[in-house]
Amino acid sequence: MVQSAPPSRCRADRRFALVSLGLVVSILVSVNPLDAEQLQTVILKQLNLDQSPIGLASANIEPEPSSVRTITPFTADDPAALRLRSFAANGDVSGLDGVLYDNRDRDHSTIPRARFPQLTFMEYDDQLRRSGLDYGLAKVLFPAFVTIGNSSTAYRSGPSSRSLPRAAMTGFQPLETAVAPFYSNALYVYPEHEDHDQNDLFPANWPYTVISQGSSGSDKPFLDALLLTLAAFPAETRQRLQDERLIAPALQMILRYGMENVLSPEHYRSGRAHPTAFNANQINQVAMILQANALQADAIPPMPQIEVVEETFLDHAGLLGRSEKLFDTPAAIARVWRDHAGRKRMVLSAASTHDPNGRSLRFDWVLLRGDPSSVKIRTMDQAGAVVEVLMDWHDPGATNAPDGKASARIDIGLIVNNGVNDSAPAFFSVLLPHFQQRAYDVDAAGVPRLLEIDYRNANRALSYDPLLHWSAPWRDTFLYDDQGNLTAWKRFITSNEIHVDPAGELIPQPGTILEFRERE
Repeated sequence: MVQSAPPSRCRADRRFALVSLGLVVSILVSVNPLDAEQLQTVILKQLNLDQSPIGLASANIEPEPSSVRTITPFTADDPAALRLRSFAANGDVSGLDGVLYDNRDRDHSTIPRARFPQLTFMEYDDQLRRSGLDYGLAKVLFPAFVTIGNSSTAYRSGPSSRSLPRAAMTGFQPLETAVAPFYSNALYVYPEHEDHDQNDLFPANWPYTVISQGSSGSDKPFLDALLLTLAAFPAETRQRLQDERLIAPALQMILRYGMENVLSPEHYRSGRAHPTAFNANQINQVAMILQANALQADAIPPMPQIEVVEETFLDHAGLLGRSEKLFDTPAAIARVWRDHAGRKRMVLSAASTHDPNGRSLRFDWVLLRGDPSSVKIRTMDQAGAVVEVLMDWHDPGATNAPDGKASARIDIGLIVNNGVNDSAPAFFSVLLPHFQQRAYDVDAAGVPRLLEIDYRNANRALSYDPLLHWSAPWRDTFLYDDQGNLTAWKRFITSNEIHVDPAGELIPQPGTILEFRERE
């Protein structure tokens, strides 16, 4: 993990010290006495510390049944609350007993307590607050609860400024802070804060968090929608989802189907249902509640599990010889295109995906972002669980997001259907170095072949992530013989500085051309 300053609120300068904890925390619980007019709060206190291999804490606490029967107050007259109360009157909703709200920005962006009387609110004692365990990305798992949480904070200074999800994606913060809660019935909402405005700066897509479009406060409409949706599940359905650790995947599926611009299964299998960051003005809360209440326990969908079988992405590539493998997780795989190849190949398998009710599955692999003429997806088995993906180099513009935002990413999604319901998506993403200028032609076999690459970025001032890419003040050209074999390459240096190559060798002064030839 890269050491960093702590995140700050998205619209404030106040900072809080954070520490990296590789420990499990056992917690004592203080529950306030309740009557029908009171709300429940759980206060965490550190009891003892044990080593944890994944760097997160685990709270050994159990939910206390709420004495409050009202899911939403009768003064709430918005359409979603009215629909939820109508379902509750018929006794066919689970409510919010055993659901925890984990605010991780010290109430900078929080939900009104009176909105959800049954909800349990998490608070951290002074000792844990001083350690930073309560702040930023999720660092505590609550295995006995269903958890909804948020943090309207971001890293806001220096070249590593970024949102919390991008911090986890790029290794600036531990990846487990996003992945582990998802598989523990927890879903957190984080703002994109300047990572998804004019340009989409995220190196990958994933289902592990909900990323809200905007900064502080943009997460609150999603918290409201997710809690209403949770409350609308039939009791048996929610229990089954919780037992299978499928609460977060089910919420992700319903949220994406609940966007105003997603009107059909075909739309769900397109980029419009799977943006990197979601706009709050697209949320249809009533549609989400209806879908949640209609989900039956014997038809809950699985969560796709994907893995790499074969690939041509390299362990060492690019200017500094860094790996092209950004991360491999059960539902999201990400790569960074660094080397000179004009075509990449990946074989992916979802064969380990199983339906919780033993239903037969259909696997739909779809291109969500990228040029359809440059990405080929070929099924390799009868079930459709294994595919070969061939990707040719994409020039800037070919990878723009469906909403028109500039993007340097190819996204492939996997949707699994069990005959009744679609799953949440799994993703395979590839980030391209579009700040570079590359020129390719096509060889006799139809494969793109590199002719020139310009690493200079100073005059173009295109944005790129300094944790993932590096620029250089030179341009390389490549020469081939009649058989298409690389015979030489030349480096043109045009700056007025002394340069040292990645191996530590002095590069000659400006105006010179370095020529390299293949050995005879």
